[in-house]
Amino acid sequence: MRFFRRMGWTPAAWTCLALLAAAWGAAAQNAAEDAKRLPEGAGRDTVAKVCLNCHEADSFRKQRLDRDEWEQEVGVMVDNGAKATDAELEAVVNYLVEHFGPKSRIHVNTAPVSELKAVLGLTAAQAVALVDYREAHGDFKSWQDLLKVPKMDAQKIESKKDLMAF
Repeated sequence: MRFFRRMGWTPAAWTCLALLAAAWGAAAQNAAEDAKRLPEGAGRDTVAKVCLNCHEADSFRKQRLDRDEWEQEVGVMVDNGAKATDAELEAVVNYLVEHFGPKSRIHVNTAPVSELKAVLGLTAAQAVALVDYREAHGDFKSWQDLLKVPKMDAQKIESKKDLMAF
């Protein structure tokens, strides 16, 4: 403490440092929560390690890209400073292609609002209502359970049922 006083640290500097530490802790907690909501599968932990340090899973969960496109995205991550071995990068791409490729199903019980909107074509209000209902009532068992959510468009849900996993 004396060292910092001698260095001229003011109460405002201490406050900034405390806020920075709190923000860093909150970001780490958000990354851990994001990792838990990722679909199970080979490469999940690697994706959490490599990708979630810089951005939230929402940024990629809403996309449905093919292998070439995911390889390009991962290349951009590396260009922007992501650190990983070649094997880890391959695991990341494989995971993303399997779970967020063009033919991938949406994991309704873990999907964030952005993914529900992008993949199922829900409005923002519908996607938020679905997440709120899921948090209040627990996991959905089938696409028909989504019809219990207020404001849900039954025709839209039924038309997208083959895109859903539970």
